[in-house]
Amino acid sequence: MITRDTITSKQRSKLKGIASTLPAIAQIGKGGITENMVKSLDEALEARELIKINVLQNAEDTPWDFVENLADLLDAVPIAVIGRKAILYRRSSKENFAHIEV
Repeated sequence: MITRDTITSKQRSKLKGIASTLPAIAQIGKGGITENMVKSLDEALEARELIKINVLQNAEDTPWDFVENLADLLDAVPIAVIGRKAILYRRSSKENFAHIEV
């Protein structure tokens, strides 16, 4: 199980490579993080394990602040922030699921 404390740079690099081809599935703007957003991102992590989020220019916080906050709320691992794109990972609890191998 990968956690914030146990993820290696090699695992982080592999996940960043996989995420490079993914589209951003959510946007965070001046409204910040909402309860509905957390719920939909939780469902997305369960279905995909790896998600990318776009932090808009008008957001009131930095992309790293948002990704750290979301990681705490979603029990996920913040992988990277590249520009205004944030990447989060959480292993799905689904059985018979094609998990991302890291």
